[in-house]
Amino acid sequence: MKRFITILLFVALMPVYAAASNNVTFNFYGDVISFRYDKTALVDFNEAALSDEQINAFYEKAENTDFSSLITALENYRTFKKADDWLFYQLVRNATEQISPKADNYLRYTLYKWYLMVKAGYGTLLSHNNGRLLFYIQCDENIYNIPYRQQNGRQYVCLNYHDYGSNINFEKEVFKGVAIALPEPQRIFSYKIEKLPDFNDADYIDKKLQFTYNTNEYNFSIKINSQITRLFNNYPVVEYKDYINIPLSNKTYASLITLLKKQLRGLNTKNGVDYLMHFTRYAFPFDADTDVFGSEKRLSPEQTLLSPYSDCDDRVGLFFFLVKEIYNLPMIVLAYPRHVTIAIKFDKPVGNTIEYKGAQYSVCEPTPQSKDLRLGELLPELKKEAYEVAYVYNPL
Repeated sequence: MKRFITILLFVALMPVYAAASNNVTFNFYGDVISFRYDKTALVDFNEAALSDEQINAFYEKAENTDFSSLITALENYRTFKKADDWLFYQLVRNATEQISPKADNYLRYTLYKWYLMVKAGYGTLLSHNNGRLLFYIQCDENIYNIPYRQQNGRQYVCLNYHDYGSNINFEKEVFKGVAIALPEPQRIFSYKIEKLPDFNDADYIDKKLQFTYNTNEYNFSIKINSQITRLFNNYPVVEYKDYINIPLSNKTYASLITLLKKQLRGLNTKNGVDYLMHFTRYAFPFDADTDVFGSEKRLSPEQTLLSPYSDCDDRVGLFFFLVKEIYNLPMIVLAYPRHVTIAIKFDKPVGNTIEYKGAQYSVCEPTPQSKDLRLGELLPELKKEAYEVAYVYNPL
């Protein structure tokens, strides 16, 4: 019923159009999005004529075209679904694909995305070089592996770098910023994700997990959703505090957390954390992100459940999520030059401890090593290594 009400709200706010208007309806992660637009008024763009003048002309034509139904549909989704910026941008990408497919005219597709994000209130920049167009959004967070620009004391990160193979030599190729008068922005883009879509039940499949703990073999079946991979495609490397706090989708959460809580029944906190540590360590094959993806990535907890392989960053995220959800203990993420691990504050410390602000945190290694490290046991080669406390979690 909830999704149907949302659709009715979209329809109720649509203006009346002439016969030339087109109805557009598409599925977006479990919701049906509907809007109308005048197909004959589609703003075209000559891909062979990329220039400031052409971009300004595109913007002026778009401003004189009635996209009110589309803009209303986007804003309704954001409001009623409480969509984070990343999810909202994915909606903009999907809506743009309906009216100006990427494969037909890449520059026009990019300009439509840019225009809709401008209308949504975000600060933006455009730059171009030799027929290539880069689209930047104002974002104050530390984002890695994608280009950024500074202008008037504001930081802008590139949203479409991946479309050019994430491989532009900015020292040799100078991209010229586009001079265009735009409204003063009302929003700053954030990569923080606090809520996932209400996916369709049909999107979930079963995944088998197996690991051994204290000579006992455990075989689990949990619900996973391949739509997560699509949703996080091209999601950049973000700070530890942001990616490890990304939630699980509803059915994945219910299947995994319910199952683990059942297994942990009767165990004290330390033994329960030890169980979760071994589950995270051995239920998933290990491989470095650079070997799997070609570059460093930080997978959200659900991405780690989905992925065939994961490394130390990913397992720290999943382990953190499980401990937080089940025991809600204070934790710190420890970033060494070549490794990331985590330490937990118990009532009484266990084994190797890290002192942080007067408290003792016991190391809990969630990544497989040559030795089966016990609770509170730090890798020997890390004992003299410098580290950074990359994230601190204190339960409310």
